[in-house]
Amino acid sequence: MRRLLSAVTAMSILSAQSVLAQPQCASLTDQSAFEVQALRSELMVLATGCHEDDRYNAFIHRYQSDLQANERAIDAYFKHRFGASGRAEHDRFVTELANAMSRQGSELGGDFCPRNGMMFSEVLALSSPADLPSYAAGKDLVPASVTICAPPSTARSKTRATEVKGDTPKSGRKAVTAN
Repeated sequence: MRRLLSAVTAMSILSAQSVLAQPQCASLTDQSAFEVQALRSELMVLATGCHEDDRYNAFIHRYQSDLQANERAIDAYFKHRFGASGRAEHDRFVTELANAMSRQGSELGGDFCPRNGMMFSEVLALSSPADLPSYAAGKDLVPASVTICAPPSTARSKTRATEVKGDTPKSGRKAVTAN
């Protein structure tokens, strides 16, 4: 009975997560790009933790051009949002996402591989690469601890406002903005 109650509780929590999940990006295109990135990261964690290298390689091979286009979209997002520090912010995001997903996998322990391993079969069974974004969106994989599409920090916004006005920072050099 206790096991049944635990299973029902877990199912309730899991089903509520997708209902409670809200898009975090103003643009659906940006939201989709981040969701596909989260799917790729989840499958990478699965491949590493569950010895599914062959299935991960099959995923990468099948969706290579779409994943490359998605990577370019994410890169463009960070360059647009953070200017010259866009590459560093992009790298920070990818690392933060992978670490959060790895922690979630560790928390599931021995249930992680059986519970999430079916994702390889599902994603490889999609009828076309065009189905990848909707599949990723349906999985709600972006961990709550990872912020996507967040505005730059307040300190960065203040610095940016100073740069836009053309004021001279404390260094004595004229600030240059990257748009």
